[in-house]
Amino acid sequence: MLIRPHDAALDDEEWRAFVCEHDFGQLIAAGVGRSTPVIVPVHFVYDGESTVLLHLARANPIWEALAENPVAVLAIVGAYTYIPTDWNANPGQPVEYGVPTSYYAAVQLTGMCDVIEDRQTLAALLEKQLAHFQPEGGHAPVTADDTPYGRQLPAIRGVRLTITEVQAKFKFGGNKAAEHQRTIAEHLSQRGAAFDQEARRHQLRRLERKTSSSSR
Repeated sequence: MLIRPHDAALDDEEWRAFVCEHDFGQLIAAGVGRSTPVIVPVHFVYDGESTVLLHLARANPIWEALAENPVAVLAIVGAYTYIPTDWNANPGQPVEYGVPTSYYAAVQLTGMCDVIEDRQTLAALLEKQLAHFQPEGGHAPVTADDTPYGRQLPAIRGVRLTITEVQAKFKFGGNKAAEHQRTIAEHLSQRGAAFDQEARRHQLRRLERKTSSSSR
């Protein structure tokens, strides 16, 4: 992933906060000698430090690829939106010749994957996922016993991904002058497309931090 200096994460806390807020991505396993990797969309739970937990159906084709090569990438994308030509035109440039662009945040977590099949460990993994995604409860405990949940455990496997490398990109017009960025932020506020408000929040947050740092 191309990451220019003005799009790089400001610190580790920035990408960690983003991953904590965006708990759905694509797990990508290259395997060995394959013409294409296996790519699986999946919900996951991140511990805020170095570990990601998830589970998939035992019938999923990714297991063969992970057996060949346990290194995988979890790719997460959010806050993506289109910035049209007139918004992005530089001062003094005819707006019809402005260069459009995309705003987005993208984090790619590379790590070693341990496959989990032990029933007790799987049950504990699912309990963590339920606590994250359904904190209000309303479900029976997940145990490895002879219960409706326990009897379904053989149909899945878990993955514990231990992060070894992170690539993080926050592409929100950081190469533009501060006033130009604020003008684009106002356009995003007024347009109100699907992810405009999230993109605007990231843009203004990063601008504020950079402005504060440069004024010290």
